[in-house]
Amino acid sequence: MKASHFLFFILLLCICIPASAQEAKMKKIFNGKNLKGWVEPANKACWTVSDGVLLVKNEPAKKGAILWTEKSYQNFIFQADFMMGDGTVDSGIFLRSENDQIQIGISGSLKRDLTGSPYIPKLRYPVEATGVKDLLKPKDWNTLKIKVIGNTYTAYLNGQEVMTYSSADMPPSGPLGIQLHPGNEMSISYRKIMAVAL
Repeated sequence: MKASHFLFFILLLCICIPASAQEAKMKKIFNGKNLKGWVEPANKACWTVSDGVLLVKNEPAKKGAILWTEKSYQNFIFQADFMMGDGTVDSGIFLRSENDQIQIGISGSLKRDLTGSPYIPKLRYPVEATGVKDLLKPKDWNTLKIKVIGNTYTAYLNGQEVMTYSSADMPPSGPLGIQLHPGNEMSISYRKIMAVAL
């Protein structure tokens, strides 16, 4: 092997191995049997577990809720499969607090699908995810991956990067949350919910 080829090979290893190692450390934070490791909200009936799937469905009063992890995270990767169900699906993943959320489904304010976009109460949608219309499978399982380093987060939908944003008011540490938006008659399913601290 020529010296130049050997150096190129070593460089590839340096680039590729850390990323692979991070992915290999992904751990299940949902065991598929119950809500162990999560802080159950008051309206427990909205969150049911069966055959490895978490079904999130609004109750008749449509009060909504957030299912938070017991564990807090600083820098991390979160990944989960989701499948939209009945009604007007408006859900998402909260990152360390209720300030920063990655939207899944229809925006209640803009009345259109903004999956993969960040929602911040003061700013609404500061940027919009791109390419989602071609990637999203409305009646099948989708994979959402979110990487958070400091106050910058990147969202990937079905393996493709769709958004990167830096948040000014993001806390340095906090739990992860799955949202059930109030006011909607809706359901959404989640499975293979995983995370890893970086």
